[in-house]
Amino acid sequence: MTQTILFDPLVPWPVLAALTGISLVALGLALWRRLRGWGLRAGATLVLLAALCGPVIQQEDRSPLSDIVIVAEDHTASQRLSDRPDQMAQARAELEDALADRPNTEVRWVSVDDGADDGGTMLLDTISRALADEPRARVAGIIALSDGQVHDIERSPDLPAPLHLLLTGRPDDWDRRLIVRNAPSFGIIGEPITLTLRVEDQGAVPVGQRLTDLQISVDGGAAQSFRLPVGVDFDLPLTLPHGGRNVIEFRVPEAEGELTPRNNAALLQINGVRDRLRVLLVSGAPHPGGRTWRNLLKSDSAVDLVHFTILRPPEKQDGVPVDELSLIAFPTRELFLEKIEDFDLIIFDRYKRRGILPSVYLDNVANYVRSGGAVLVAAGPDFASADSIFRTPLAEVLPARPSARVIEEPYRPALSAIGLQHPVTAELTGAADWGRWMRQIELEPTSGSILMEGVDQRPLLLLDRVGEGRVALLASDHAWLWSRGYEGGGPQLELLRRLAHWMMKEPELEEEVLTADATGTRIHIRRRTLGEEVGTVTVTAPDGTLANVTLSETGPGLWEGQYESDQIGLYRLEEGSETAVIGLGPAAPREFEQTIATAQVMEPVVRALRGGAMALEQGLPVLRNIRQGRPAAGRGWIGLVPRNAYETTAVTQTALMPPWLILLLAIALLITAWLREGRS
Repeated sequence: MTQTILFDPLVPWPVLAALTGISLVALGLALWRRLRGWGLRAGATLVLLAALCGPVIQQEDRSPLSDIVIVAEDHTASQRLSDRPDQMAQARAELEDALADRPNTEVRWVSVDDGADDGGTMLLDTISRALADEPRARVAGIIALSDGQVHDIERSPDLPAPLHLLLTGRPDDWDRRLIVRNAPSFGIIGEPITLTLRVEDQGAVPVGQRLTDLQISVDGGAAQSFRLPVGVDFDLPLTLPHGGRNVIEFRVPEAEGELTPRNNAALLQINGVRDRLRVLLVSGAPHPGGRTWRNLLKSDSAVDLVHFTILRPPEKQDGVPVDELSLIAFPTRELFLEKIEDFDLIIFDRYKRRGILPSVYLDNVANYVRSGGAVLVAAGPDFASADSIFRTPLAEVLPARPSARVIEEPYRPALSAIGLQHPVTAELTGAADWGRWMRQIELEPTSGSILMEGVDQRPLLLLDRVGEGRVALLASDHAWLWSRGYEGGGPQLELLRRLAHWMMKEPELEEEVLTADATGTRIHIRRRTLGEEVGTVTVTAPDGTLANVTLSETGPGLWEGQYESDQIGLYRLEEGSETAVIGLGPAAPREFEQTIATAQVMEPVVRALRGGAMALEQGLPVLRNIRQGRPAAGRGWIGLVPRNAYETTAVTQTALMPPWLILLLAIALLITAWLREGRS
C-alpha cells in the first residue's frame, strides 16, 4: 500500500490564485501599519486557502509485476552449419537455468526462421513483433542467440531495454563461396555473352588456398572445368546453345574444412533469343499470294527477307536485248551453294522446275535441311504437274507426294486431331469462322504429321523432321485469302509466325517436350505430347533423392503436375525419352552469402543502449541487475534492468482534514486575533 497527497481544489485555480494575491496584499498592509494580530489573521487565511486547495490522501493497493526478458533464437539456414545447433541447444539450456534463478522474471522465447522469398535472417523484425505484444515498461532486456548475420538491420526497433548478442560459431571458421557479379537475363543465340564470376574466401582461411577449380554445365550436361584464382573477378565468355531457357550451373569443389558447400554453386537461367530471322523467299511466278507472303514477312522487324520472283524464265524468248532488260539476274550459285547456311528459313512459293535451279542446287537444299535448316513449300497447281518441285532431289525431304490432281472447289480449312494437340495450331481458335479457300493440291502423305485438313479431310498442312532440320508443306496457294479478309479471313499471320518459330526449334512449340517452371518452392511440370497418355515424371533432387510425379491432362496433348521441395539447386526431370532441368531457388541463397559469425552488423543496435556482444564459445555470460542508462555489459557478464513494474488493484482518497476541523481552527485564530486587538 502506498500513500500520496493530492490536491482537488474546490474553486478553479485562477480564483484561488486571485484570493491568495488579495490575502498577500492585506498581509503586507497590516505589516506596514504594524497592526497587532496580523500573524493570527494570516494563519486563519492560510488555513482557509489550504482548505480551498482540497488536499486529500490517496491510498493505492499495488500488485508487483514480473520483469520480461525476450530471447530470440536464430534458426535460419546459416545456423544449421557446423556445430552451431549444438551451441544453440547448450546455450538455451544454460540460459533457461540462469533466468529461472532470477526472481520475478518471465521469459519470452521467439524463433527466427528463414525469411520468405530468400529474405534472409529477419532477426530485428522478429524482435519488433515480440515487443509489440509486451508492455514496454516490463521489458528488462533482450537476448539474441545468432551468428550476427542479419538482413534487416535497417528495420531496427526503438528498444526499451538493452539488447545483447550471444554469437555462435568458432574463431577458426572459414568458408568459400562463388559469386556471380554480372549476368544478363537473356542473350542472343550464337553470340558470346560475358559473365563476371568471383570465388571468395571468408574467415580464418588456411594458408595455400589461392587456386580452385570452376565447373560449368549447361542444362545438366557434361561439365567443363577451369582453374581460377581466389579473390579475383573473372570474366567468362559464354555462348547460349539454343533458344528459350538455358539453365547454367556453376560449381566450385568443396574445400577441406570450409563451413558449407551450399554457397559453392550458383544457378543462372538465361533466355536465348534470336537476333534476326533470315528468310529466303523464292516465288516461281507472280500471283496474288506472292505479295501477301512478302508483306507478312516484311511486317516483322525481326525478319531479314531476301525475295526473288522469277519473272523471266530462261525459255522465254521475245527478242529483247539483254542489256535493255531491267531485271536482276537470279544469283543461284551464291544463294544455294555459297550462302545457303546463312538463312534460317527457305520458302518456295509456287516454285516449279524451269531450268533456273539445277538439280545439284536443290540437292544442296535437301542437305541443308538434313543438317539443321528449314524449308517451307507453299504448293500451287504446278506442284501437281510434271514440272513439280517434287520431281527433284528435294523430294527426299518432303513429307508427301502429289497425286497430280488439283481440286478446284470451295472448302474451309480445319484442324486435324493431331492439329488440335500440336502447339503450332492448337491455339488457332475460331476455326468455324475461318474463311474458305478455293484450291487444294491432293497429296499422298509419306511421313510427318497432318495438322490441317481441307476437302474431304485431305491433308492440307504437313510438318516433318528430317535429320536435324524441319520441313513444312502447305497444299494450297490460297492462304492469301485470309489476309485479304475473304469471308472473314483467318489467322494467316499467326500461322506463319508459329510455323517459322517451330522450324527455328523454339522450345515452347515442340510437340514432344518436357518443361518446368519454378515459383518459390514449387515446380510446375508440363508435358506436351501427340500421344494419348504419358507416364510419371521422375524428379531427381540436388541431393540425389528421387520422386515420381503423376501428371493430369489439362488440355489436348498437354499434361501438367506439381512438385514441391525446400532444397535449393538443380533438379533433373525425366519422362520416357524426354528430359528437362530446372533451377529452384535464387542464383546464390542470401542466407549463405555471409556465413562467418560477426558482431559488426548488429553493433549499432547493440551499442544503442550499451549492450554487449559475446561469443558462446567462451561460455554463457553471467546475468546482472543494472540501473537504466548504466553500462549493460562487461567482461563475462550482461545486464538486465529491473523494471519494478506494478499493477494498481484499488485506490481510495481521504480528506487530509475534516471540514469541521478546518472551520474550527480558522474561527479560533480569528477570535484570538480579535481579542488581542481589543486589549490594545
